[in-house]
Amino acid sequence: MSRTLVFAALAAIAFAAAAAENPDVARLSQRLAALRADPQLGGLAPYERIQAQQAVDAFARAKRKQREEFLYLAEKRVEIAETAARTAEAKRELDELDDVRRDLMVEASRQEAARVRAENERLRIQAQIQAEEAERLRLAAEAEAQARLEAEDTLTAVAGQQAARLSAAQRKEAQLAREEAELVSGAKLPSSKFEQRGEVFTLAGSVFESGSASLSASGKDTAGAIAAYLAARPKTRARIDGYGDGGLGQRRADALRDALVAAGVGRSRLQAGGKGKATQARAAEVVVSP
Repeated sequence: MSRTLVFAALAAIAFAAAAAENPDVARLSQRLAALRADPQLGGLAPYERIQAQQAVDAFARAKRKQREEFLYLAEKRVEIAETAARTAEAKRELDELDDVRRDLMVEASRQEAARVRAENERLRIQAQIQAEEAERLRLAAEAEAQARLEAEDTLTAVAGQQAARLSAAQRKEAQLAREEAELVSGAKLPSSKFEQRGEVFTLAGSVFESGSASLSASGKDTAGAIAAYLAARPKTRARIDGYGDGGLGQRRADALRDALVAAGVGRSRLQAGGKGKATQARAAEVVVSP
C-alpha cells in the first residue's frame, strides 16, 4: 500500500471517529450524502459540494475552541452546495422549457404560414368571383339606390302624416281631458301650450298669496282642476316648477305638489323644483308629459 493510500485511510478513520463523537458532523455528512445520491441533483454543483465537504472535514478536525466557528462555516457551505444544486437543476429545467418553447414557436410559425397561404388562396378566388360579378352588382346597386330613395321619400311622407295624426290625437285627448277636468272640479284650467317638453300650464302670481308660498283661494281651485286633469290622463307625469327668489320658488312648487297629492294624484307622478325670479304672469309652471 502506498504512503498516499495509507494517509487517506487514516484520514477516513479519523473522520469516522470524529463523526461518531460529533453528531453535527454526521448530520452534515448525511446531507452531503443525500445530495450526492439524489438522481437529479447528484451531478450538479461539484465545486460547491467539494467546498462543503472540505468545510465538514475541517469542522471534524477542529479543536474544541474552534468548533463553533467551523460549524457555522460548514453549515453555510453545505447550504450553499444544496442551493447551488437546486439552482442548477432549475436552470436546466428552464433551458429544457426554452427548447420546448422554441420548438412550439417554430411549429406555430409553420402553421401560421400555412394558414396565411390558404387564406391568400381563398382571397384570390373570392376576388376572382367578385370581379366576375362586379357589373351585375353595380347595376343591382343602382337599382337598389333608386328604390331606397323612393322608399325614403315614401317613409318621410308617411312619418310626417303619422306624426301629425299623433299630435292631433294627443291634442284631442288633452282637450277632452281638459273638458272633463273642468266639469269634475268646477274650476277653469289655466291656458296651456304644447312644447317639446310637454303640455305647459303657466300659473299667474294670483295662484299664491302675495309674496308667499301659500295657495290663494283661486290657487286651490286651480290645483283641484289640474288634479282632475291628471286623473283624466292617468298615464302622464307632471313636473312642477315654482318661481321666486330665496327659496320661494321651491316652496311654491312643494305647496302645489302637496295640494295635488291631497287631491288624489300619486306623489310618484309628481316632481317639484324651484326656478328663478317670478313675475306676476308666471309664478309656477306645470309641465305634463307622457
